[in-house]
Amino acid sequence: MTDHEIRFFANDAAVRHVGEGLLARTLPKAEWTHEAHLAACLWLLTERPDIDVERDLPAIISGYNEAVGGVNDATQGYHHTITMTYVAAIRRFLATIRGDLPLAEKVNALLAAPEGRRDWPLTLYSRDRLFSAQARLDYLPPDLAS
Repeated sequence: MTDHEIRFFANDAAVRHVGEGLLARTLPKAEWTHEAHLAACLWLLTERPDIDVERDLPAIISGYNEAVGGVNDATQGYHHTITMTYVAAIRRFLATIRGDLPLAEKVNALLAAPEGRRDWPLTLYSRDRLFSAQARLDYLPPDLAS
């Protein structure tokens, strides 16, 4: 497991800044952290019902990556299996917490939860499977747990 200090969000505006910056492709690349990925996804799921996250997030992230000079291919950039695995986990997480919590509290609770960890997908996937080109380009089901 990895030992990274969690970068929590100070307030709801900080979460919205990440989500809106992702959509507008204006978020500075240095701010596109693991925590920002999860915060943006939770924000989209809770505050943007006009966006079908499973359908639209691949293009949103890929477009953002390209806007900040990144490349999306079989070895770098957007990773479909990791993204869809976290989307499902965040949906499940949201079903377990109070809906009236402030946005930043929801995000920070997610970041502190097991499924908020950077290495959490490795509890479901072998390293070889998760980091394969096929898993990056298409969704692969877990090989270690469901």
